[in-house]
Amino acid sequence: MAQQDIAAGAAAAEIVTLRTAIACVLLALLTSGVSAATPALQLDAAGARRAAALAEQLRCLVCQNQSIAESNAELAVDLRREINEQIRAGRSDTDIRDFMVARYGDFVLYRPPVKSHTLLLWFGPALLAIAALLAFMRALRNRRRRVSERPLTDAEHAEAERLLGGPASTPQ
Repeated sequence: MAQQDIAAGAAAAEIVTLRTAIACVLLALLTSGVSAATPALQLDAAGARRAAALAEQLRCLVCQNQSIAESNAELAVDLRREINEQIRAGRSDTDIRDFMVARYGDFVLYRPPVKSHTLLLWFGPALLAIAALLAFMRALRNRRRRVSERPLTDAEHAEAERLLGGPASTPQ
């Protein structure tokens, strides 16, 4: 009886293994058809150069310090795919940039245009540097004014000598 149970269990295991193998083969065959049905995303050499140049001009909104050409974020991959599709559709570089700006705002551009609301972005660093330089020059000027250029009196020489613990050199 035990022998029959073991044999039946082994047969059942073989059936499950066979079913699993068949399911895997069918799944592989079915998914290969899906990838074959997906349109090719390859561009010709000129289109690929255009796509690369556009991807360098656009900021990854996830990473923010990388272009979408450099980033591996999912959004960057989607944006590169969108650029490729628009190039294949015959749109110009300006049309593609305008599409991205309309969708994501000026922030998507690595070099946003100079507009009234981006003036601080463009000129803010220079204004801060100038303000820091002016503050530094003013501090130096005030420091020079505070330093007295009059010679020490005899009492001040004596006090300095006492504090230093020895005879002070005489002023010349």
